[in-house]
Amino acid sequence: MDLRLLRVFASVAAHGGFAAAEVALGKSKSAVSIDISSLEKRLNLVLCQRGRSGFALTPAGAIVLDATQKLFADLDAFQKRVNDASGTLTGRFSLYLPDTIQIHSDTALLPAIERFATRYAAVHLDVHSASPREVEFAVRSGAATAGITLYPQQRPEMQTTALFQEASFLYCGRGHPFFSATDGAITRAMLASARMIAVSEAASSPRWDDLRDEMNYSATAENIDSRALLILSGVYIGFLPELFAAPMEAEGRLRRIPFDGLSVTHGFYLLTRPSPETQVMIDAFRAILDEVRP
Repeated sequence: MDLRLLRVFASVAAHGGFAAAEVALGKSKSAVSIDISSLEKRLNLVLCQRGRSGFALTPAGAIVLDATQKLFADLDAFQKRVNDASGTLTGRFSLYLPDTIQIHSDTALLPAIERFATRYAAVHLDVHSASPREVEFAVRSGAATAGITLYPQQRPEMQTTALFQEASFLYCGRGHPFFSATDGAITRAMLASARMIAVSEAASSPRWDDLRDEMNYSATAENIDSRALLILSGVYIGFLPELFAAPMEAEGRLRRIPFDGLSVTHGFYLLTRPSPETQVMIDAFRAILDEVRP
């Protein structure tokens, strides 16, 4: 239990507060607060200050964080030495995935997870759902062994492997003026004046690149669920993955906006930052991806 509480503490410190660590930990803010309080009682130390002035580590908290990071590094090194001695892959594989990844179950990702879990049964698979930015942060900070992201990285310490692509189309909700517009009735000027949800820089297509700078960006939504909610309100238009939007479109709640076949494409990538402690496990997972990809 002490290790679990220390992992919560390290995540809170890395994210700069309880609320910011909620998604990464998959816990509510109150549950995170309870864990930190429990750790403080066990150590008989005050680790952080929280309140109106914001979150900050105490001097004791900074010392405990440094010791915690060294402890986790030692544990990883211990696990690697055990793996080397036994010839068996063991330990924890922490995989961060973007939301709605389940709609891509027909890609190489699902059979890769199945084969990895079967072949290396002694490995504990620890899966987290997060936004693309949170995935990148988790990999960069070492919280994730690997992550699936929309953004290929150019940093030399990061390794990126292309996985698959996803097509997204422009949609509006039932209450939007475009919902009942006939094909061909929506002009470029009408599209540019509509209130639109901001689009990731990673999304691209020749048609969209021609329109990107003209649009009226009036809202931001980090994940697909929140984007869909804004579109369903009937106020905003925005891009959604075709597979994600299809059920709501069939129910008559969404409509794909008929404007010259407008769409964007995102690439999905396996993102890793190998270290001496994680290299063997990363190599094993990447090798399996190569096996299952057509």
